[in-house]
Amino acid sequence: MSSSPFHGLSAFPPTPADIHGRVDTQALSRLLERLCEAGVASIGLLGSTGIYAYLTREERRRAVEAAVECVGGRVPLVVGIGALRTDHAQDLARDAEAAGANALLLAPVSYTPLTQEEVYQHFLAVAETTRLPLCIYNNPGTTHFTFTRELLQRLSHIETIRAVKMPLPADGDLRGELAALREKTNLAIGYSGDWGAAEALLSGADAWYSVLGGLLPRTALALTKTAMSGNGDETQRLAGLLQPLWETFKAFGSIRVVYMLVEHLSLGRAELPRPLLPLNPVDRQRVLDAARPLIAQEMGLTPQSLL
Repeated sequence: MSSSPFHGLSAFPPTPADIHGRVDTQALSRLLERLCEAGVASIGLLGSTGIYAYLTREERRRAVEAAVECVGGRVPLVVGIGALRTDHAQDLARDAEAAGANALLLAPVSYTPLTQEEVYQHFLAVAETTRLPLCIYNNPGTTHFTFTRELLQRLSHIETIRAVKMPLPADGDLRGELAALREKTNLAIGYSGDWGAAEALLSGADAWYSVLGGLLPRTALALTKTAMSGNGDETQRLAGLLQPLWETFKAFGSIRVVYMLVEHLSLGRAELPRPLLPLNPVDRQRVLDAARPLIAQEMGLTPQSLL
């Protein structure tokens, strides 16, 4: 197992579930087995693509238990524990640790907008309930909360908080942001936003928290290794091949795209949690056109064989 769950490619799979939010643990295990076989650096279970916010505590616990059994210690398992209430997040942290997770991912989920102090106290309270290392989930597009650099610096002084999962910077200055964060914190710094992964890794990020990696791990791993080796030309070539799929992520939301592809690849029945709706036929075809060559590459086939 890798010495750190917060470096390299962290693959975030969808969580197959029925319309009532009952997790299909067998389908989940099939997805996780593919990630282990590909050799990803870590698995991000119950992230945003993993519909954590739509599942009950019981179903989240079932998913973690099934994942731990399937993975069997081969790859570090990072479990999302975001919840509206601090005590609920604490319960989820205890559940994940008891089940055998290796690390935690915490987003400041809220209905009422949170202050910087409220988020600090939330993270402190959760961190004090578990011995597991914790990654800060900075996802303002979903949570509508933005961590200041001062808050990240303050949180980095909590012993078990070891990493941050960042959104792509609005100004595109990845190198500048990385330098500023490293000046203020000792956190491992990774990025989500798949379409910016190549540039983030070339700029020196420690990790890519990847939606694509949860479904097409070999493709995502090739990009990660090339970028982290500093091969800019090859990284940009690989990123260019992925651009049509990135455009569908931006147009429809990565969760809708990925859940459609889970069923297309016959990996399981994955219902989007209502009120989310599946893509219409025209949009589905656009996704398939973008994904087909990548799926063929992942499976060692020709695109024509998937028609």
